[in-house]
Amino acid sequence: MIRPYNFSAGPAAIPLEVLEQASTQMLDWNGCGMGVMEMSHRGKEFISICEQAESDLRELLAIPSNFEVLFMQGGGLAENAIVPMNLSRAGIVDFVLTGSWSQKSLQEARKYVSEANIAASGEASGFCTLPDPATWDLSRGASYVHICTNETIHGVEFQELPDLKALGSDAPLVIDFSSHVASRSVDWTRVGLAFGGAQKNLGPAGLTLVVVRQDLLGHALPICPSAFNYQTVADHQSMYNTPPTWSIYMAGLMFQWLKRQTEDGLTGVAAMERRNAAKAALLYDAIDSSSLYVNKVAVPCRSRMNVPFFLHDESRNDAFLTGAKERGLLQLKGHKSVGGMRASLYNAMPIEGVQSLVDYMREFEQKRA
Repeated sequence: MIRPYNFSAGPAAIPLEVLEQASTQMLDWNGCGMGVMEMSHRGKEFISICEQAESDLRELLAIPSNFEVLFMQGGGLAENAIVPMNLSRAGIVDFVLTGSWSQKSLQEARKYVSEANIAASGEASGFCTLPDPATWDLSRGASYVHICTNETIHGVEFQELPDLKALGSDAPLVIDFSSHVASRSVDWTRVGLAFGGAQKNLGPAGLTLVVVRQDLLGHALPICPSAFNYQTVADHQSMYNTPPTWSIYMAGLMFQWLKRQTEDGLTGVAAMERRNAAKAALLYDAIDSSSLYVNKVAVPCRSRMNVPFFLHDESRNDAFLTGAKERGLLQLKGHKSVGGMRASLYNAMPIEGVQSLVDYMREFEQKRA
């Protein structure tokens, strides 16, 4: 089956073989007589799906045993409230602003914390650079430090997680890794909590992944709803309320797909990291060698997942998008807050899709030179 290449920032493309597997099991999962959407979340069939998904995810991301894996709902936006309701007993939280999503995190947390400190900001650069951790103004006794490790809209990405202890802070690091989860490895020695919506690299919308160090459980504010209390969710193995069963099942299929991936002798997330670096390099090289296209992000901060770019002559934007759609290159329009174009190169995007985009970009430029 030939499908267009979908560069959507999310909900994003899902590998064809995963979709085909789900379609064969839609009406009857493994001969049980029910589809996954019909199952009781407390029945043995779904419990086996959920346990396998967690096991595969732990293996893929090398999640240590002292971290809980929680399958929740509400997406990253909800976690912007749920995190401070669980971790902000000290009342002070540090935020590093690197784009639209970290700004949203700050705004939401201000409803629940007594002091939300902006430890650093890249706003002066138009969020085209990341503030050097050595310059961060971290608070004494902060409950946690929040960063968005990949900004989907502005296209900046932390290539290495900050070492808060080396910066003199004992606060746990909270990372929003929604848009690059499972695209690269995670240094869990530097992380207290990670969260992300599934709809970019892990399957369809509906599932929110939370990976939290066990010593951070049990500190929720009194106002925290029970269903959002990490301790409660962990105690009930993500079954305190009805979880997003279909999305967990689909994520589980994605985890198995990821485990099957190989690249240069590597497997799983290591293979995807190698592949994603190659995809991003191909597109950035095309942009940098062009006189028509430009990416404004500082090279050391460029995202491998989300590549915003602009035409020097923006009167050609509509023609570019129309031609791209005719070539089977979909969802390339940039976010409304920044304009231009954006290509999201998530795990499901093959390098052939990026090559097709690069070929089209060069053709478009030559015809309109």
